[in-house]
Amino acid sequence: MEKHGDFKSGYVSIIGEPNVGKSTLLNAVMQEKLAIVTPKPQTTRNRITGIVTTDEYQIVFLDTPGILKPKYRLHNRMLDAAYSALKDADLTLYLVDVHHISTPAAEQILAAIRKNGQKSILVINKIDLAPKQALLPIIETYKKEPLFAEIVPISAKTRDGVGQLLRLIVKFLPEGQLYFPADQISDLPERFFAAETIREKILLKTQQEIPYASSVAITEFNQRANGTIFISATIYSERPSQKRILIGKGGEMIKIIGQLARIEIQKFLNASVFLDLHVSVKKNWRQDEKKLRDVGYS
Repeated sequence: MEKHGDFKSGYVSIIGEPNVGKSTLLNAVMQEKLAIVTPKPQTTRNRITGIVTTDEYQIVFLDTPGILKPKYRLHNRMLDAAYSALKDADLTLYLVDVHHISTPAAEQILAAIRKNGQKSILVINKIDLAPKQALLPIIETYKKEPLFAEIVPISAKTRDGVGQLLRLIVKFLPEGQLYFPADQISDLPERFFAAETIREKILLKTQQEIPYASSVAITEFNQRANGTIFISATIYSERPSQKRILIGKGGEMIKIIGQLARIEIQKFLNASVFLDLHVSVKKNWRQDEKKLRDVGYS
């Protein structure tokens, strides 16, 4: 998988606080939905790889969980995933929300970027939600920060400024080889994306603590003789009351989650899918190391 001449390649981490649009940015640069996106914070729990390849470059994007004050062992795993991506990258994108620039976690993130010493780009997201004049004082403030090689305002949602950001990323990447085949878009297995899609629908259709206390594990993923992909998944909750809500009256909620997830999984896999969902209780799984491994956070 070698490339010669002026071909550029490298790893680019996307880091920031919860709900600043990191996964939306990954999907925008990929030009397809790879990471789940919801209005709720803490949607991303794992490091998600997205690979963009052209004749001139290969960029391996690392989408990360938002940096937050940990409340559960699960949150510690999420922080580990974010900071490991920072260490593995050739270039860091620090993504901030145009409305929430100065926050308690900001200095923590900046300190981590300084410690790792890579080139960094400050990306100011959600400019579609703020007047242009609101950007000027933000840009002036961060111009005094020598940490950033560039400052780029974007809207990941509308893709405004994303093309400029891509050009800057390529500018700062080293010359190199192909890390992955040119047609590969991620190094994660299809069953991971199936589980994430189911979890996205839980986040969208349930409220309060239920989406945060839920996890999804794929127990079976295989193709039948007729070409249909059979997927069996278990949704874990922490309490019996949460399980009852996930199932719903007469099984209505689990049916809705399954229908919405199946449609999207079929589109992603480009194949017919039979999706079989179950709900189980695993008490306090977010706090227990063994239970975290049991539900897929190894």
